[in-house]
Amino acid sequence: MAAAGAPDGMEEPGMDTEAETVAAEVPARPLNCVEAKAAAGAAAEDSCAARGSLQPAPAQPPGDPAAQASVSNGEDAGGCAGRELVDLKIIWNKTKHDVKFPLDSTGSELKQKIHSITGLPPAMQKVMYKGLVPEDKTLREIKVTSGAKIMVVGSTINDVLAVNTPKDAAQQDSKAEENKKEPLCRQKQHRKVLDKGKPEDVMPSVKGAQERLPTVPLSGMYNKSGGKVRLTFKLEQDQLWIGTKERTEKLPMGSIKNVVSEPIEGHEDYHMMAFQLGPTEASYYWVYWVPTQYVDAIKDTVLGKWQYF
Repeated sequence: MAAAGAPDGMEEPGMDTEAETVAAEVPARPLNCVEAKAAAGAAAEDSCAARGSLQPAPAQPPGDPAAQASVSNGEDAGGCAGRELVDLKIIWNKTKHDVKFPLDSTGSELKQKIHSITGLPPAMQKVMYKGLVPEDKTLREIKVTSGAKIMVVGSTINDVLAVNTPKDAAQQDSKAEENKKEPLCRQKQHRKVLDKGKPEDVMPSVKGAQERLPTVPLSGMYNKSGGKVRLTFKLEQDQLWIGTKERTEKLPMGSIKNVVSEPIEGHEDYHMMAFQLGPTEASYYWVYWVPTQYVDAIKDTVLGKWQYF
């Protein structure tokens, strides 16, 4: 006889309830070994599945690329983070490059930066800021300020080889010719100028010292005719201006094939110097009473340090 329906408001027991009731009524029997192992394995799998659904995903190992991908792309240990930077305008071959560079970096490090921008090897660069930038001093030490213009003069290796070969030949011929002669300051053509004595308004000299070019023209010197002459180094235009009372010659530094100098006997803190403007010795433009501390700076500025390679 079918069971009567459940009163209103009460649910009929479902299949699960009936199964539980039947299971409760059936007496339990002992499990054999195979059944016990199977039951234990199923319980372990259910437990692991439950735990897996609740636990968070394991953390990525420290060296895992996925973990590193979330790190911001900041400066590396060798970068500029935390260092005081200065804005520079690097000008080379009529092209300007705006660069932020550490103020406490050296001139040598600046050359490496210029190399990365222009492709010019450091040995081929003339880097100028109020004269040649020393490689062993920092930008702070030479008082570089924000917005400063850094002038770079240099050529590719192929250009240098093409230009340097005739220059080297001219230098060797010139030196060989000089070795055959008596000291320059004793030659008659120079004695007539040197015998006038040291000019009263010549710039002071520092014997045994080497200094960068001053920011003002070198003045108070004599030329071959005994007239007053001054040298102005226009680094922005890569020109040497030789000025006299009558006129000013504006010479591209690349057109000067050689620079020779010799101390003046009895006044070794001053030199006589010549700029070779043509293929022969007759093209030398002589300047007398050049302060010795500027001699090397003049040669480096006009010829560039790559002359030694």
